[in-house]
Amino acid sequence: MVRRVRALLLTALLMVTGLVVSSTPASAVIGGSKSTYGPWAVRMLLDGQPACTGTAVSDQWILTAAHCFFEQGQPIADKRIAFKVGNLDMRKGTTVRPVPGKRADSARADMMLVKVPPMKIRTARPATTGVRAGQAVRQYGWGATCENDEGTCQSPVLKQSDLKVVRSGDPRCARSTGPSGTDFCMQKVSGIPAGGDSGGPVMSIAPQGEEVLLGVFNGSDREEFAEAGEIFQELAWIRRVTGQ
Repeated sequence: MVRRVRALLLTALLMVTGLVVSSTPASAVIGGSKSTYGPWAVRMLLDGQPACTGTAVSDQWILTAAHCFFEQGQPIADKRIAFKVGNLDMRKGTTVRPVPGKRADSARADMMLVKVPPMKIRTARPATTGVRAGQAVRQYGWGATCENDEGTCQSPVLKQSDLKVVRSGDPRCARSTGPSGTDFCMQKVSGIPAGGDSGGPVMSIAPQGEEVLLGVFNGSDREEFAEAGEIFQELAWIRRVTGQ
């Protein structure tokens, strides 16, 4: 059974090391492979340190996980947040910051939309149909590459893991879906996402430029199963907020 890993990311700051960690790390790609494509992937920083992953769904809106914006149960101020965009190596990306007061979280899913100044990057196309059992998907993120002390092994380059959608109601995923039913469960094929990948895109596997955004990654057991909020279930909210 999946051990749910949706604890708040960044619940503590270790001042000695300057690394951002949490006592129960939130959703990284352990194993997996280095990505060669992912122009819509966005790296979120908190106080200049790696935090979560996100997706550009328009030239001014980034979609990520809502739990990335809380620390010890309190909202994180916009001025502490930044995003690196436009490069698979986050050290080379362009920095953009949130437009103050322009973020919206979903009432049902672990998702947050954040408005930023216009970005000159390719954006992801949200799915207009639901995922299906057995579907091959790919998750992207700059998160942890180790199982212990995940704050010390955040990847500077975008990584990816391949997974397979598990049928709804599978007992192995009994704890992997939220009460609203907006999440779907995935089983490891190669690599498993972990801390720092929270909010990252789960995409369909298709030729470059034809893939669609299926989900927002929000937790895993670090071994075999992962979960994501389903884009199709929240498509009306995304369109309403972004005006698309």
